[in-house]
Amino acid sequence: MTTECWINGEPGNLTPVADRGLQYGDGLFETLAVKAGQISLLDYHLDRLQKGCRRLQLHAPSEKTLRAELLSAAAGQAAAVLKLIITRGDAGRGYQFPSNAKTNRILMRHPWPVYPVEWTEHGVHLKICDTHLGHNARLAGLKHLNRLEQILARAEWSEADQVQEGLMLDEEGSVIEGTISNVFAWLNHGVLATPDLRLCGVAGVMRRHLMERAEQAGVALRVASLALAEFMQAQEIFVCNSLIGVWPVTAIGHWKYSVGSMTRQAQRWAAEC
Repeated sequence: MTTECWINGEPGNLTPVADRGLQYGDGLFETLAVKAGQISLLDYHLDRLQKGCRRLQLHAPSEKTLRAELLSAAAGQAAAVLKLIITRGDAGRGYQFPSNAKTNRILMRHPWPVYPVEWTEHGVHLKICDTHLGHNARLAGLKHLNRLEQILARAEWSEADQVQEGLMLDEEGSVIEGTISNVFAWLNHGVLATPDLRLCGVAGVMRRHLMERAEQAGVALRVASLALAEFMQAQEIFVCNSLIGVWPVTAIGHWKYSVGSMTRQAQRWAAEC
């Protein structure tokens, strides 16, 4: 399957060089998993996108339009990845944007990524990245187009047989997320913990799903700042996103972890999507 593109609902792969998404990273994106023609966690994706548009003062396309275009692109696909980008459009030079700026929506359909089954069944190794995430409460949680921190972090390793994901800390050394994932830790006192993302990080839709399922199941859930030392002492650690589902973590540097019952339960919850 080749990548296909639509711009503002029409087939095409060209966008003006003056688009503020290109000029300044002025926009948002969503990466959506398609399985058997259906989009996993679609409502959560659209909810996050609409909230992000309000925070960035973007004129959000209607949910009806977005839903129709996404479902049309997903129709008939056994497995695919949709990437939806919303930019502020061509709104002139300079940082200030006019109040009537017209957004552009770019939709791409990619082949499904192939990850080794072993990563899901037997776990992955993480590297603690030297690149840290800066604090910015106004952008925290959003999937905005400025991903340079993650790009630099991902450049810190190249051998996928040794490291499969990077663990990113904030400027104070607290655990925040992976380069492409959110993280959870099953702590020794029977609490499922995930980092507070009010200052930085991406609030993933799979993270949201797992948090809700944990609460429904009566699992003690803690969303708070997680110091690296406490995180590393966890009984189980796993990472998640909407494409990979849940990967158990079996090593962070020289620290080793088992794939336990909490991680397997999280995989079952992820498989519901």
